[in-house]
Amino acid sequence: MSVDQLVKKIKEKGNPSVAGLDPRVEYVPEHIRERAYREYGKTLKGAAEAIWEFNKGLIDALYDVVPAVKPQSAFYEMYGLPGEEVLHRTIQYAKEKGLYVILDVKRNDIGSTAAAYSAAYLGRVDIDGAEAEPCPVDSITVNPYLGTDGIQPFVDDCIKYDKSIFVLARTSNPSSGELQMLYSGEKMIFEHVAALIDKWNEGTVGENGYGAVGAVVGATHADDAKIMRSILKRAYFLVPGYGAQGGGLEGVSRCFNDDGLGAIVNSSRGIMCAYKKSDRGGEAFADAARTEAVRMKEEITSIIK
Repeated sequence: MSVDQLVKKIKEKGNPSVAGLDPRVEYVPEHIRERAYREYGKTLKGAAEAIWEFNKGLIDALYDVVPAVKPQSAFYEMYGLPGEEVLHRTIQYAKEKGLYVILDVKRNDIGSTAAAYSAAYLGRVDIDGAEAEPCPVDSITVNPYLGTDGIQPFVDDCIKYDKSIFVLARTSNPSSGELQMLYSGEKMIFEHVAALIDKWNEGTVGENGYGAVGAVVGATHADDAKIMRSILKRAYFLVPGYGAQGGGLEGVSRCFNDDGLGAIVNSSRGIMCAYKKSDRGGEAFADAARTEAVRMKEEITSIIK
């Protein structure tokens, strides 16, 4: 199963973290932006090409440190078609470097539309008898709000094409509790989602004991992460909220199982923008990102059993 590939890469690098590639053009060092603007102008194309050079430098600096990267689709879509082309270029380059790629798209809809989304990101499409893969990622994030018929197409494609998904469960944003902590019966909504994730994982568990259906569980909610972990022994957790969003080591530690596995912790701005805290400035953005990724690795591994 795809999750076994993720576990293998985590073990090889001794690092349960993922670098988020969520670039705004203002995050890109000035010298890269100016070079792109000279060639393409201050246009969508210019911004996208600056982001591409930034991403490539980050991947080159990180691929032997982190097991995975997580591009957030919105930060590419906002630059139009040039941005989306750079997203696909980034995915392909990360795959060439041996990285596990989690595309953060948070898709879902009614059954037939969910199936189309799943084909777009996890599966294949039929073109008059010829089969094509639109987006060669390993995993995507999905929204569970529509229930089982909105999730099942993704699960089916995970099994068919050896992929994985991470279902939004207890997210790191401040207002998440407005819905996720409402009670339905004796349990909160996020607990009901956890029970569904465990059900959706049936028949997908790989050799390491984890299924293709994971959960997004924020590091900003330590007590809730503990509850989620108690329900979901066989689901991998994608853990946002570490670093820039305020999530600390306590919340992170609650996301791991006793085997030292079960979670991969994301940092986006903390790694991408590490150069802004460096005396060397933007010219050393790649070195600064690598230094922060190594620091993060050492910090997280220090609290895993």
